[in-house]
Amino acid sequence: MTLHALPSLDLLGHGALQWGIVAVFGVVYLGMFLGGLPRLKLDRSGVALLGAIAVIALTGQSVEESAQAVDLPTLVLLFAFMVVSAQLRMSGFYAAVAQRVGAMPLSRSGLMAALIGVAGTLSAIFSNDIICLAMTPVVARLCLQRGLPPVPFLIGLACAANIGSAATLIGNPQNMLIGSLLQLSFAGYLREALPPVALSLLLLWVWLAYGPGAKAAPAAAPAMPARPDGDAPFDAFQTTKGLSVAGILLLVFLFTDWPRDVAALVGAGLLLLSRRLHSADVMGFVDWPLLLLFIGLFVVNDAFERTGLAAESVAWLAGRGIQLADHGPLVVVGVLLSNLVSNVPAVMMLLPHLQGPQGATAGVTLALVSTFAGNLLLVGSIANLIVADLARQAGIRINWQQHAATGLPVTVATVALVWLWRAA
Repeated sequence: MTLHALPSLDLLGHGALQWGIVAVFGVVYLGMFLGGLPRLKLDRSGVALLGAIAVIALTGQSVEESAQAVDLPTLVLLFAFMVVSAQLRMSGFYAAVAQRVGAMPLSRSGLMAALIGVAGTLSAIFSNDIICLAMTPVVARLCLQRGLPPVPFLIGLACAANIGSAATLIGNPQNMLIGSLLQLSFAGYLREALPPVALSLLLLWVWLAYGPGAKAAPAAAPAMPARPDGDAPFDAFQTTKGLSVAGILLLVFLFTDWPRDVAALVGAGLLLLSRRLHSADVMGFVDWPLLLLFIGLFVVNDAFERTGLAAESVAWLAGRGIQLADHGPLVVVGVLLSNLVSNVPAVMMLLPHLQGPQGATAGVTLALVSTFAGNLLLVGSIANLIVADLARQAGIRINWQQHAATGLPVTVATVALVWLWRAA
């Protein structure tokens, strides 16, 4: 599915093998939809990896040939920023920021605004999943200590992290993929994405601060310690080191044409040179299953593309006046696919059909829509599930109805905003 995909294999012209590839593709994306496969101890990463193994076995191509389907710059960029985020998490930076916000003498709506602003801003640089993982326990504890209902704040944290991550090409995995494959300018994307992201964060705050659930009473929950053992103590030196590397990388991305993956890898290497933080501990915070998910889907999608069935489907739609790269169809398909199979697999499926003159414009739309769509359902993004799981550990239950009460209207409003903004 990459820009440098392998040419069609003669074997894929054989009907039985072609439909074998289709069957593997279907099973893999069923696993993406279900989060695994029934009666098997497999998550999405396991399903994608086994799908890639099946494709290699079916086609008879070598591992080296299959590796050509993997977009290495995307994986390198993703890995490097996982290392940067690990540095800041281990230095206690994220928890310290959340605690500082919670200590401000703000009203309920003011605290909600500060939380949304901080979560959205940090997610644009350090990934939405990392921000939710680090900030959820602190936000839950602060709400209980201040007698505030924790559920709206926790849902607001997840939604703000999802929305904010769409602002840059490093905010989430799907944006990294889009930026790498379509060769989008970091500064150019930021200029186009920042206004709808900022307005969407404002819409989220208005709904949570003044919407139907704004007067919710705090739910009964057990008392929590001031700082659980899992929270790293704040280390000013390590925080400064991590923020300095992140700041330099942003300047490189904005004002130079240096390869983003190489620059980020050098930055990660500098952070690994430490006398205090062991490299094994840092590597423990790298999301290896996510990297395996990418590799598996690259191989499976590439094989499916080479059957020609996807191109035929897109051509069939084009013959009926529906151009997938056009603004309207892309918004609709992006939202639907992102909620059916999750946003990363959805983006992988759509990207091969967004090449050409409209590629850059379509790429910005897809990045925004696929990210915003993650707020629709509780299972729509990993960030949502992280918040729900950590909240449950704190004795706070967030069910799908509670999430939908915010996620549904916020998603409809923000996707509509993207539709209007990009169409203008």
